[in-house]
Amino acid sequence: MASPKPHKLRYLDPDTLQKIGPLELVAREVVEGLHVGMHKSPLRGFSTEFSHHRQYVPGDALRHLDWRVYARTERYYLKLYEAETNFTANLLLDASSSMHYHSHSVSKLEYAKFMAACLAYLCVKQRDSVGLAVFDSELRSYIEPKTTMSVVRTIAEELEKVQGVPRTNVSALLHEFANRIPRRGFVMVFSDLFDHVPDFIQGIDHLRFQGHNVTVFHVLDPWELQFPFDGSCKFKGLELDGEVVTQPKRIRAAYLAELRKFTSQIRSACERSHVDYVLVDTSRPLDAVVSAYLIGRIRSVSVR
Repeated sequence: MASPKPHKLRYLDPDTLQKIGPLELVAREVVEGLHVGMHKSPLRGFSTEFSHHRQYVPGDALRHLDWRVYARTERYYLKLYEAETNFTANLLLDASSSMHYHSHSVSKLEYAKFMAACLAYLCVKQRDSVGLAVFDSELRSYIEPKTTMSVVRTIAEELEKVQGVPRTNVSALLHEFANRIPRRGFVMVFSDLFDHVPDFIQGIDHLRFQGHNVTVFHVLDPWELQFPFDGSCKFKGLELDGEVVTQPKRIRAAYLAELRKFTSQIRSACERSHVDYVLVDTSRPLDAVVSAYLIGRIRSVSVR
């Protein structure tokens, strides 16, 4: 018997997405093409409601140990949770000026809009709630989470209107949402993270302390990742004033080393806090990026 053929990606180039039409239609086309089962939600599995304790046995995951109980009893107990029948997801979109950068026709901001619209559509298809926050140096707009398909249209329309403005303050936005979201759920951040890294790390730690499950989509352009510039180039700041004229070949190795340090610092901080970190290359097909993320979540849920 022949083995089933692997699912073929519909969109071979992110540029194609712009030809489909409104964001709501893009989201529907991509998500329906992924064939994600309604009863096997890739976003479920990180339970948010505490149920009870049981005593630790060798082989249990140490991350679920309750250290407060240990302090009282000097015995190791695990926290157990009940899976909820639905969840609330808040999508946080960075609309600062640096997100406008692009080496091809799709900017980081446009790509992040595509991803946010797709995940909003997926959440509602699973009968879960989803909302959207757009920010730069401060919160610009917020759509309260809802479970109806109309919220996808509202989110898509809001995303269509988003324009970038100078300066990013991701950390302040994360702290604000850690304090304002009453019910523990999912928080998905779409940003190039060109912010003060220690402050950003404090922000995600605050969200995790409040019990939220967090995913960071680190959105970068392929030229930012590869630095393929040649000749003599002038680099102008998108959020900071000033410009630099240099020969990229002379600084490429140093730039790539700093980039690796930057991404590694963020990835390591996310891992320490049990935050999903996804490095997004905007030259990759959108459905490939989304499906890889969903498959990764399914696998992580299955091992818990």
